[in-house]
Amino acid sequence: MSAHEARWHSVNLAVACFALDPTSLGGMQVRARVGPVRDRFEAGLRVALAGQALSRMAPTMGDEALYGGLDLAATLQAGALHRTQGILNRGGTLLLPMAERVEPRLAGRLATALDTRRELAIVAFDEGAEPGEHTPDALLDRLALHIDLSDHPLSAAPDLQFDIDALAEARNALPQIIVPEDAITELVFVAARLGVQSLRAPSQALAMARASAALSGAEQVDEADLLLAVELVLAPRATQIPEMETLQDDVPPPPPPAPENQPDDAAEPDAQANQPPAEVLLDAARAMLPPDLLARLAAAKARRAACGSGSGAKQTGNRRGRPLPPRPGRLGGGARIDLVATLRAAAPWQTIRRKVSGDEGRIHVRTSDLRIRRYQETSDRAIIFVVDASGSAAMARLAEAKGAVELLLAEAYARRDHVALIAFRGDGSDVLLPPTRSLVQTKRRLSSLPGGGGTPLAAGLKSALDLVGLARGKGMTPSVALLTDGRANVDLSGAANRAQASEDANLMARFLRSEGVPGLVIDTGLRPTRGLDGLAREMGAPYLPLPRADGRSLSRAVDAALTP
Repeated sequence: MSAHEARWHSVNLAVACFALDPTSLGGMQVRARVGPVRDRFEAGLRVALAGQALSRMAPTMGDEALYGGLDLAATLQAGALHRTQGILNRGGTLLLPMAERVEPRLAGRLATALDTRRELAIVAFDEGAEPGEHTPDALLDRLALHIDLSDHPLSAAPDLQFDIDALAEARNALPQIIVPEDAITELVFVAARLGVQSLRAPSQALAMARASAALSGAEQVDEADLLLAVELVLAPRATQIPEMETLQDDVPPPPPPAPENQPDDAAEPDAQANQPPAEVLLDAARAMLPPDLLARLAAAKARRAACGSGSGAKQTGNRRGRPLPPRPGRLGGGARIDLVATLRAAAPWQTIRRKVSGDEGRIHVRTSDLRIRRYQETSDRAIIFVVDASGSAAMARLAEAKGAVELLLAEAYARRDHVALIAFRGDGSDVLLPPTRSLVQTKRRLSSLPGGGGTPLAAGLKSALDLVGLARGKGMTPSVALLTDGRANVDLSGAANRAQASEDANLMARFLRSEGVPGLVIDTGLRPTRGLDGLAREMGAPYLPLPRADGRSLSRAVDAALTP
């Protein structure tokens, strides 16, 4: 059996266990783009959940659709209040496509519903293509199963197979499944060694093991059930790889043997005889972890430390973008009225208002009923390169910057990035390129740049601060990447004064930090330069020494540090 076939078999088993006890498991996250593999998974899920409520919801669903609201047409027609039933009140399993687009507001409501409402589960389809796109953590924590089908081939994804009668029998037998006490201890121990921070994970793993035991027709949880729970619930949440050689020191000692003269009728049932020790579970979990786990975790940590802004900050307007729930407001200032929401707000008061006015033939709308349309759009990102063009090695550094800028611009159209370029040398700095996405213009400006002279680092940072204001004025989200291999020796006035130049550079760095601008300080010297790490701290940015870096490595560094 190939690796893909084995994974699909585990998916088949996971769906069957989920169908037995959706409420205890909370749900599952399925990372897969729209396509035939996902279609086969969803078709199998519907077969396994036959007879149970199954509904589809939108990632932008408002409170009225969630909890129920006013039935506008029925209310206006009957002259009495009629309400609709919210999707959360129906219970059952909810299918959530595009889960990576769920806003924190909706994620919080769904998490609360999973915590407080019985007979509710969520299957979240995560279609995120970029590293920063993922299902909100508050929702992920409550979904026991995490399945990744993003690279699964269709040839290894046959129709999921289920025995409906066997599922019904297992569902009836589930409450009688015996869970040995040692199994609970071992699951908690394995979760801790894998670095799983969630306190819900061991409980979800236990529910998965119980469902697996019921599905196999056993009366109690055994080794295979625990291994399946570790594979599908704990291993996908691992944040570290456990060191196997130190396990013996952490395993609790076995209980003392029972006295030989103990009567047979007082002996405890040997429910734990076949339970695997924690070492076996951890060894299996280690084999299930992806080989690039540490690399992915390190990259995510670097991005969080950089406080990156991604493809741009979110901003609210009333013209375009992703629709947000309407809010009470007044007309004027370009605001657009949401007619349906306004009528919903006015409908409950029609009986009273008609009696007061004596006019039965009209719909009475007050200023307090007005609801304004709101949208959320993502601003473009502007990366401002501040390049040291001083000294004899200036041309080499500019060639590196040119390669990095060109590589980033190659993806600018897909990610909506803009690039700006500032060079500092001699006694000042020059803005060679304001924020642009034009690759031809960038090459033209870089080709004729001279180098040499002192290092007016403060002037370069001051020009970056000016460009930050310009980019924000155009609705963009700026970030600054500083490339240098030397300490400042020219102050803001253009005089050669190393002490004042260092003070001015730190002052400009603090200004950038106070503006909340994400940044990155790249040391391109042959060895780390004294003082640049301190400047990075003043700027609130990561310090990254990259000796002999080429354009591709600079591009990767900037993308990793300035992308969440």
